[in-house]
Amino acid sequence: MSEIHELYDQADQLKRKGKLEEAVAKYQDILIEDANYALAHAALAVVQGRLGKHEEAVEHAQRVCQLDPHDPFSYTQLSVICQRAYAGTNNQDYIQKAEQAMAYSRTMQEHM
Repeated sequence: MSEIHELYDQADQLKRKGKLEEAVAKYQDILIEDANYALAHAALAVVQGRLGKHEEAVEHAQRVCQLDPHDPFSYTQLSVICQRAYAGTNNQDYIQKAEQAMAYSRTMQEHM
C-alpha cells in the first residue's frame, strides 16, 4: 500500500475516534504529498465543518468539484457542506452556494 493510502487510513481512523484535529493534520500531510488527492479534500471538508471551520470546509468541497467536475456526488457534497456552513454562520452566501451546487448536481444526473 502506498504511503498516501496509509496516511489516509490513519486519518480516517482518527476521524472515527473523534480526534478531529489530528485527522486534519494527517489529511494535510496527504495534500503535501499530492495536492490533488480528492479523497483527502472531501474528508477535510467534512472534518473542518465538524470543527466549525466552515470557510475551510467549503474550500475543500469546492476543490473536490474542481478535481472531479463530472461527478454529481461532488456537487451534492458541496451543497451539504454549504448547508452546514449556513447553519453554523447564518451567512446567506453559503445557502446560495448550496442551492447552486445542488442544481448543478441534478442537471448532471439528468444527462447521465
